[in-house]
Amino acid sequence: MLPRLSALFAAHGITDIRTTARPDDEARVVGEAVRDGAETIAVAGGDGTWGKCAVALARLGSPARMAFLANGTGNDFAKNLSAPAANHAAMAALIAHGAGEQRVDLGSVDDHWFLNVAGFGFDVEVNVATADRTGWLRGDAVYIAAALRLLLRYEGFRATADLFGDTAPRLRVMLVISNGRNFGGAFLIAPAARVDDGLLDFVSVGDVHRLARFPLFARALRGAHLSHAKVQAIRAASATFTFASPPMFELDGDLHTARQAVVRVGVVPRALRVLAG
Repeated sequence: MLPRLSALFAAHGITDIRTTARPDDEARVVGEAVRDGAETIAVAGGDGTWGKCAVALARLGSPARMAFLANGTGNDFAKNLSAPAANHAAMAALIAHGAGEQRVDLGSVDDHWFLNVAGFGFDVEVNVATADRTGWLRGDAVYIAAALRLLLRYEGFRATADLFGDTAPRLRVMLVISNGRNFGGAFLIAPAARVDDGLLDFVSVGDVHRLARFPLFARALRGAHLSHAKVQAIRAASATFTFASPPMFELDGDLHTARQAVVRVGVVPRALRVLAG
């Protein structure tokens, strides 16, 4: 993709192309671009790459804005914006000549920030299963295939979530904290979410019988899962989750392990300037 993208941008006089040299190299590239005076940083990748660049840019406190070029698996965050992220030619023109912008929120899990989504439980298992993306499946099919394989096998986890009124640990299949509407490529996990409202959408999927998970899974593709009796959804600025031991969680598809059993989640309002259509 790099030669084609380079040609598209060169047609608008943009020739400063920078690439990562190794995994987790995004913060270095973003930091160097900011120090060199970049006013717009266009990132080609998917939610993982976008999230790392967005967090790096926001933590620097830079006035530079970010633009999204869809070149990943799910490309979920860009679905919240009006810019045509999947049309690289249109994006090159917009980045060169567009002036519209939007301030968007980020989320936090303890001291980690994220752009689109954080997840505990089943979401983590799916991300572990999709870590190797060298197979023949592409795009949304990667997540869907992994989720279908795991639906019957996953046993769930126990946690206490203060914003859902828990007085004791509850068995859950999944706990998602969403800044945007979509995750996993095809799933409309938080249909009413907005990336600029200063709030996060917390979605809890309770102890659903294993065979009943398949129709619930199908409903989540169109955002109809929220009416299910075992699903709770609350929009809030913060929450505290208590686990039996430090849990694994995912941020924009990247896996982390909490340092403590008590995990605090919050919003970082208006943390990032992004190019709008």
